[in-house]
Amino acid sequence: MPIDIDSLNPAQKEAVLCTEGPLLVLAGAGSGKTRVLTYRIANLIENKDVAPWRILAITFTNKAAAEMRERLGALVGPAARGMWVSTFHSMCVRMLRADAERLGFTKAFTIYADDDSKRLFKDIMAELDIDPKRYPVNALRNRISTAKNELIVPGDFEAQAADPIAKVAARVYTRLQERLRAANAFDFDDLLLYAYLLLKNHPDVLEAYQDRFRYLMVDEYQDTNHAQYSITTLLAAKHKNIMVVGDDDQSIYSWRGADIRNILEFENDYPEAHTVKLEQNYRSVGNILAAANAVIANNQHRKAKKLFTSEGDGDKISVYMASDERDEGRWIAGEIEKRKAEGFSYNQIAVFYRTNAQSRMIEDMLVRAGVPYRIVGGTRFFDRAEIRDVMAYLTLVVNPADDMAAKRVINVPRRGIGKTTIELIDREARENRMTFMEAAELVIGDESVRLATRKALGEFVGLIKDAGTYGGDLRKVVEAIIDKSGLISALIAEDTDEARGRVENIQEFLGVVDEYTDTHDESDAEYAAPTAGGQALAEANDAGALEAVVLGEGGDVQLSIGVGQDEDAPVRVLSANSLADFIEWVTLRTDLDTMSDDGTAVTLMTVHSSKGLEFDCVFVGGMEETLFPHMNSTSDPSGIEEERRLAYVAITRARKKLYLTCAYARQIFGQTQANPTSRFIAEIPSELRQTTGLGSSGFEGTGWEKRGSRKGIAGSGTEAGGGRVFGQSSASGPSSRATRSSYSGFVRDTGKKAAASMSFGVGDTVDHKTFGRGKVVKVDGDTLHIRFAKTGATKKLLKDYAPIVKIG
Repeated sequence: MPIDIDSLNPAQKEAVLCTEGPLLVLAGAGSGKTRVLTYRIANLIENKDVAPWRILAITFTNKAAAEMRERLGALVGPAARGMWVSTFHSMCVRMLRADAERLGFTKAFTIYADDDSKRLFKDIMAELDIDPKRYPVNALRNRISTAKNELIVPGDFEAQAADPIAKVAARVYTRLQERLRAANAFDFDDLLLYAYLLLKNHPDVLEAYQDRFRYLMVDEYQDTNHAQYSITTLLAAKHKNIMVVGDDDQSIYSWRGADIRNILEFENDYPEAHTVKLEQNYRSVGNILAAANAVIANNQHRKAKKLFTSEGDGDKISVYMASDERDEGRWIAGEIEKRKAEGFSYNQIAVFYRTNAQSRMIEDMLVRAGVPYRIVGGTRFFDRAEIRDVMAYLTLVVNPADDMAAKRVINVPRRGIGKTTIELIDREARENRMTFMEAAELVIGDESVRLATRKALGEFVGLIKDAGTYGGDLRKVVEAIIDKSGLISALIAEDTDEARGRVENIQEFLGVVDEYTDTHDESDAEYAAPTAGGQALAEANDAGALEAVVLGEGGDVQLSIGVGQDEDAPVRVLSANSLADFIEWVTLRTDLDTMSDDGTAVTLMTVHSSKGLEFDCVFVGGMEETLFPHMNSTSDPSGIEEERRLAYVAITRARKKLYLTCAYARQIFGQTQANPTSRFIAEIPSELRQTTGLGSSGFEGTGWEKRGSRKGIAGSGTEAGGGRVFGQSSASGPSSRATRSSYSGFVRDTGKKAAASMSFGVGDTVDHKTFGRGKVVKVDGDTLHIRFAKTGATKKLLKDYAPIVKIG
């Protein structure tokens, strides 16, 4: 059946009908670029009699390639099968398979996945006697990966190496390429590098591809790196029938090597190029587009375009100024529930943040409100490898008999204690019926083991033993253990974006410690059951009453205290400075089901991960200077422009409702900061936004602050004059800047003891901060199933953690 070109808007139609010569399509967010690409290909095949195998379409992800193939199949039927629709890497593999011999490889070459590549790196470093502590593997891999994407071969790299890391990387790079060739293998970056070298150094091969692919189309052109740009340029050089599609306003991957100049300078590369702008948006309401246009207009280095829609204006953009990060998370959870009551599905709601560490408080507040969530393109805070490493260290200090925790961190960060040594310790432990740590002490005296390994073992065992003697302020104890472990210094030495993100997460973990100590008082211990506190744990253990330390997957710690308690025994209250109690508290609160019964859930993700997606309702948290725009980018204008493009991506994901939130003061990365509101909010014209917050939401309620966080949700504390200064408790009404900064000393919560010892049964009436009155319909251990009158919905909430109080 003929394709219906008249169903396209004028700009889309212009792009589809322009089939010869260079074509630049600037496709704004939600403007139907995939439709233009597929219709243009269909037009070439149906109306221009171009053979499908003469067309090459390059996308950025396998998902995008699959979607394009599917749409083409629907438009032109089986003819689409002869076309190359693939990612850059898949295309390069096909080219290399055909001509590998010309490069000194055979057609049966293998491709090294990330893990294999990393192992090979470590191997080469051992062979060249390079110390991984001074020159971390990831730092060297990063340098070499960048060099390959810049098409710099080992000889040239060595000639340009100026700093010590570059000089070491040059040695590794040379040896790496020798080893890969000997193994008849390519790593991922090699696929681009060698495909380029094949085309550049073998004119007959290049000409064969140029003649085969008369029509070239490249999607997401703003994300191409130097290697991808160079390959495309070579392939298009003969016929110049190249169409590139992209949006310079959505170029957000410079840290991965993407070069925005490729799209901005396309018309310099091809002076005869025709340019089409797709500005009609089919996704968002008018106010959201007007906000996006206003923000991105502040960037200098861009092609002017303005999104518009034939839909109405829709709601204004909601800006919420929270008193702190808890208030922010609580407000987001409350708004999500209101939208849910209006008929929005959880699946159509998303919360974005600039850095992964921000997800922690948002997760926390969603858990309290019983809002199901899933994290996309990331891991739940307490499941992240670096957080599990910290937890394993803390667990080992409290319980040196925990073999799984010991094995998890004995060589994290790398200490030179390898697999063989770990197996030897394991064997000793089994044969002598002792714990892994006790066996490790035995091995320190085993002279058949290398001296360096025994020294490293001694340091590790010493570190855990020393930490067992630390006491006093819990935060200082945890900081000391993390510091002595060397986790942070090892990540700082890696000097990669990923490592910096991991450091931020560990620093954010200190915020978890603060929250715990803020909500558990030393005086609580007097009210505790006999099992409370580290001392009681030790005594219970001696008496054989401590059932076990149960381990979840991957060494997750779950303390299971099996001391017989009758129904009327006082409720176990955790002590503020007990490391054992802190571990138990963390484990209990993270063990929650995050999916609702019908499989729907709110999506949490970083703004980077959100590119290409859309949701009815979008929340963007942490809209403050130093957070978004991120402090790493504020020192140079190009960094700020990329942050602004990131804000543009976040705004244009929303279809119907957009919320931007910021906090007057926030604890992030383990420190309290008071940051100015993000410049990106100020760039949205005031008539497009409505601002609420800093008390305007009215902290009414019936004592929810006594449950879970017993200091109250608004006052999570700001550092001042060396001591902690808490803002007003949420019980005490709206908080103003003046009262916050002048009010010092802890806010005491007189109702705390009663709330802490409440027990709940079926039929009890309860009150919840967000959902109002409800009835307990089922009690399942620590989980309460509560039906709320206002919404009629039944929620699963964790007893010790949800903001609920019993009425009457």
